[in-house]
Amino acid sequence: MKTDTVILDDVDRGLVHALQIDGRAPFRLIGEALGVSENTIARRYRRLRTAGILRVIGSLNGTRLGYRAWTIRLQCTPDSATGIAKALAARPDTSYVYLLSGGTEISCSTQTPTTEDSEALLLHKLPRTSRVTAVSAHLLLGHYALPNNWAGPAQLTPDQAALLTAPPIEDAEASLGPEDRPLFDLLSRDGRASHAELAAATGWSESTVRRRLTALRRAGVLTFLVDIPPAALGFAAEARLWISVRPSELTAVASAMAGHPEVSLVAQTTGPTNLLAAINCRDAVDLARYLSERIASLDAIHSLETAPVIRTVKRAGALLPR
Repeated sequence: MKTDTVILDDVDRGLVHALQIDGRAPFRLIGEALGVSENTIARRYRRLRTAGILRVIGSLNGTRLGYRAWTIRLQCTPDSATGIAKALAARPDTSYVYLLSGGTEISCSTQTPTTEDSEALLLHKLPRTSRVTAVSAHLLLGHYALPNNWAGPAQLTPDQAALLTAPPIEDAEASLGPEDRPLFDLLSRDGRASHAELAAATGWSESTVRRRLTALRRAGVLTFLVDIPPAALGFAAEARLWISVRPSELTAVASAMAGHPEVSLVAQTTGPTNLLAAINCRDAVDLARYLSERIASLDAIHSLETAPVIRTVKRAGALLPR
């Protein structure tokens, strides 16, 4: 079902915002916050999930384990970009795969646990074909805004949101082993999988699953993301911005952009530019206004490259249907 065939009302939007706060919040608690029944919330979630509009994804936060985060840009011939983007999206180690700039550029994100993995990714695992005309990989050095905190889904009042506050991240260590893979594999497909389903996938008891989920969440290693097209929330124009900022003003510019409601990602990067941003605007006019007014007011910006998103192949979770 296409995004524009499903209209979200206030209850739907409240559900999306609630899941952004805590992707595994019980439907009973979400219903209490929104003033509707648990059955209503469960029914709305099933409707949106069946329509392909809304999912909750369990995601590995590699930064808590010392992983390196990368964003990769590939320039392709127009006839090959879609196939290469799908191949990248099908890999378990990629997320946020987009076709940009008239269909000749692909952008994707990945994490690597070690320096050796980074070298293998950059030297051997990226597509090597004559139809890929250029590849660049940019190490993310720090985030100022992340998609799980984007203001786009905001619907709840502070009092409603307080009822749903997710477990706090503690200064706790956590390590992953091969036995955790089935847990993450299932959560990457359905972040709201039941304890019984997770127990069946891992071979653990339900009590062990509960304890492991709690430990991983408190350590910040496991996070839950709302996977929803920005267009479903009324943001039909997405773009990636590659920005060159005076180094002495980088933190100030990044912090200012992180406060813009249009921005869902701001990260410092290596490469010819030093700041990456993802923005979500209502339409092309709104995008032009953002670039000519909000961005233009930040004097420390030397240059700006705008790459409109023309197709999303993969967001946080599994390969998306066309």
